[in-house]
Amino acid sequence: MKKIRPFCLVLLSFSVFVSVLAAQSVLADGPIVVNAPYARAVPPGQPNSAVFMQISNASDQDRALVGAASPAAEVTELHTHRMEDGMMKMRKVEQIDLPANSTLSLQPGGLHVMLIGLKQQLQPGDEVSLTLLFDQDNELVLTAPVRTIMPSGQIPSTHKPAAQLGHPDGSRGGQ
Repeated sequence: MKKIRPFCLVLLSFSVFVSVLAAQSVLADGPIVVNAPYARAVPPGQPNSAVFMQISNASDQDRALVGAASPAAEVTELHTHRMEDGMMKMRKVEQIDLPANSTLSLQPGGLHVMLIGLKQQLQPGDEVSLTLLFDQDNELVLTAPVRTIMPSGQIPSTHKPAAQLGHPDGSRGGQ
C-alpha cells in the first residue's frame, strides 16, 4: 500500500502540472498575449461551436484581431452578440479591436471566435488548433482545450485560469 501512494502522488502532481501548462498564456507578437483559450464542447449533431479567451494588448498602440482559421471547421469567423428587435442575435464582425494597454475577454454571450461546419464533434478533453490573425500581418497558432460550458456561460469548477498574462517585452516569462 505504501508503494502505491507515492505513485499516486506523482501521477496527481503530473496531472496538475499539465493542467497548469494548458491554462498558461500563449505569447503572440511582443505585447499581445492570449490567455486561457478554450472551445465549447457540443452535443452530437451540433454543427457549430465557439472559442473563447482573453487577449491582452500591453502596447501603447491600438491593435486588432482581424481573422482566425481552424482545421476543426469549414469556416472560422469573428462574432459578437447584439440586441436587435428585442432579441439577442449573433453577428459576424470584421475585426475585434484591442485597445492599447487593456485586456479584452472573448466569452459566451459576447465576442468570440465562431467555428462553423465542424469536421468532428468537440468533446471535453479534445483540443482545437486555432490560428489568430492580427493586424500588421501577425498571427498566432494556439491550441484550445475543449470544455463543457454551463447554460449560464460558466465553466465547470475544474477550470483554473492562468495567473500570468505575459510580459510586454515579448519574453515568455520562463515558459
